[in-house]
Amino acid sequence: MELLDNLWLGLQVAAAPTTLAYCFLGVLLGTVVGVLPGIGALAAISLLLPITYHMTATTAIIMLAGVYYGAQYGGSTASILLNLPGTPSSAVTCLDGYPMAKKGKAGLALFVTTIASLAGAMSGLVLLVLFSPLIASVGLKFGPSEFFSMMVLGLVAASSMTAGSPAKGLCMVVFGLLLGMVGTDVNSGVARFSFDVPELMDGINLVALAMGLFGVAEVVRVINSVDTQTKPAKVSFKSMAPTAAEFRATVKPMVRGSALGSALGALPGVGPSIASFMSYAIEKKLAKDPSRFGQGAIEGITAPESANNAAAQTAFVPSLSLGIPGDAVMAVMLGALIIHGIQPGPMLITEQPDLFWGLIVSFAIGNIMLVILNLPTIGLWVALLRIPFAWMYPAILVFVALGVFSVNNNAFDIYSVAVLGIMGYALMVLRFEPAPLLLGYILGPMLEEHLRRAMLLSRGDPMVFVTRPISATLLAITAAMLVWAVWSTVRKTIKAKRQLEAVEHALA
Repeated sequence: MELLDNLWLGLQVAAAPTTLAYCFLGVLLGTVVGVLPGIGALAAISLLLPITYHMTATTAIIMLAGVYYGAQYGGSTASILLNLPGTPSSAVTCLDGYPMAKKGKAGLALFVTTIASLAGAMSGLVLLVLFSPLIASVGLKFGPSEFFSMMVLGLVAASSMTAGSPAKGLCMVVFGLLLGMVGTDVNSGVARFSFDVPELMDGINLVALAMGLFGVAEVVRVINSVDTQTKPAKVSFKSMAPTAAEFRATVKPMVRGSALGSALGALPGVGPSIASFMSYAIEKKLAKDPSRFGQGAIEGITAPESANNAAAQTAFVPSLSLGIPGDAVMAVMLGALIIHGIQPGPMLITEQPDLFWGLIVSFAIGNIMLVILNLPTIGLWVALLRIPFAWMYPAILVFVALGVFSVNNNAFDIYSVAVLGIMGYALMVLRFEPAPLLLGYILGPMLEEHLRRAMLLSRGDPMVFVTRPISATLLAITAAMLVWAVWSTVRKTIKAKRQLEAVEHALA
């Protein structure tokens, strides 16, 4: 009964006309921000922060939250249509969403993505309602060694996302880790790999890296190819709806992605990006035919999209109940609460029940608003593909440059995205997938931070990673994945050798 009373309180708060209006404004802005490459939820929320001074704390956090999870929806649109990840967590959607668009299935991809996003968000919301105290307590059991082991697991899993050999995936992960080390060392203050370039003291811009590896590289590839542009047919609801076989193929990945995203999003410092990458890797491991991934597999978009939207909901657990922001966006939102005199932490749920439960109910209302906004506009977004490449790609490059420049107001970032775009094209030619590199870059600084912290707390004893049960379990899973990858490679080599010998024997 207490849960029902809390939900009724939240409904009264979230259904107020003013709150509904600001919730709609938040999800609308979030969708637009997600679609536009390079801007991101962080920039939008930072720009909206001064407006919240004139709102109540509840209204402000509901609007900012709408921008946050609305961007997760919008980010997949540019990923599918233009191979431009609107947000870092939607970079995985490029791998199969863009090939689907090239095959004339852009409407289907956007429709399935919208449904998967809703399913993931609602799953995360249910988990948030039922298990918030339990999730918070589990999150408290994760120390530096557990976070380090979990990130190692995520990086090894990312190596399996490549269409080629796992060795290439591991190479890209390591390359991403190296790029993540560029900048000033937090502990010593020494500049690393900056080559005396002042702009590199703060590291490589994440937006520039994502836009260069995916967007600019794709533009260069198309310019250098002889592919003819595919003109999409007029999109109707019938053409968007999946067939019975396609629907069956999406159900299990959607459930697995929602569960994984809900669990990972609730851990402090994890967030939607890691959830989407790991979800994709798991689906590829479980697939009967992994070679379909990267060629337009529908599971390759439903699993990561449900995972990142579930994680976007449960990411509020550590932020509100523990006062620990999972990422920079959550840190800004916590700043908005502090501005209004509300201190996030374990007492927030009991001291500010109207704010907490009003926010929870607004998630459900906001996600329904997003579906109503997104489904009718799928045809409009697909119409972008009718624009001739000769007109579209210069405009894309302009938007990329504006988006990258708007982050730090620094022209150096535009030069960076150009160089990274050329590097991304070279990797594409050599058949190296960029997605593991991006995850390595994102996790690299956090991996190093938790490694140092764990070694400091254990006084330099590396056995801390295997003596703690959760950490040891995660490392054991990682070792099993590495052994399986090596065995799979050896088995394929032996099989190919035997086939070759059989052919030679038949010819003899």
